[in-house]
Amino acid sequence: MAHIKRTDPGAILSKAVEYHNFVYLQGVTAKDTTKDIKGQTADVLAQIDHLLEEHGTDKTQLLQALIWVRNIKDRDGMNEVWTPWLPKNGAPARACVQAELANPSILVEIMVTACK
Repeated sequence: MAHIKRTDPGAILSKAVEYHNFVYLQGVTAKDTTKDIKGQTADVLAQIDHLLEEHGTDKTQLLQALIWVRNIKDRDGMNEVWTPWLPKNGAPARACVQAELANPSILVEIMVTACK
């Protein structure tokens, strides 16, 4: 049977789950929700970098990204941080939608899947 590795498993979610050389991250939100969309996006992407590194991979191995923004008008600001963060010619398959997030101070949530 294949081994499943869970990072910081809790009652309702794990920060990451690794299985068969695929790494699935939780929906990541900013630690500091007083920041604007660009600040929160930078915070989220730094956390994603850290989680991927913990699993022996990085953003060059991204396969898919799901992005939720509180207000779709913030999409451009989020993309101003997202786009330069991506590796050249390494954009994943992606969806970006407006959603009512768990807390009104959360402006963006990003969930990615990567391979090793």
